[in-house]
Amino acid sequence: MIDHRALQRALDEARFGAARTLNLRTSLPTAAQAATRAEAWLREKQASRAGEVLVITGRGNQSPGGVSVVREAVEKRLAQLRRRGVVRDFSEHTPGSFVVRLAPMSALRAAPRRKRDGDPTPPGDPASLAALSPESLGLLRQVALLSLRELGVHDPAAFVQAEMVAQFAHVAAAVPAGPDREKRLRAALAVLLAEYDER
Repeated sequence: MIDHRALQRALDEARFGAARTLNLRTSLPTAAQAATRAEAWLREKQASRAGEVLVITGRGNQSPGGVSVVREAVEKRLAQLRRRGVVRDFSEHTPGSFVVRLAPMSALRAAPRRKRDGDPTPPGDPASLAALSPESLGLLRQVALLSLRELGVHDPAAFVQAEMVAQFAHVAAAVPAGPDREKRLRAALAVLLAEYDER
């Protein structure tokens, strides 16, 4: 007899692997914890160009009424992240998981702001750039110049500092605090540069 669940797990492992799978079911988080963890993980995966990922929430078989509050919270957060430029789209993979296609990093800047969602990316502070290494500042400047060129700005000199601050605010929101954060920021900036080059 075929064990369909084991077969599905094997297919998911082959398709996504451990690096592109977030299994929220194993740690039994609250709904709020699950949504927060999913957002941080998805932002990190977006910055590393993971493309398509799997988020496992569980079906909610042990939840009151058989409805997974974790699944509902994550689905709501996925919809918010789609509006914010983190998620391109998502769909139910199984009753306890979602396949999520991540948006390119450049979509963060293009996402429209909605008052009811709050502003997930606070405006940047020019002083925050002072702590960056020359290498990071150089990458950030390149991203800002390419962004301004794409916007049709012919003389970017007057706008490059403000654009650097704005780009940094968006990239910094996608890279969680922790060890080697500036190195990860540079990696995210390199992803942005690559996206501009691919256009």
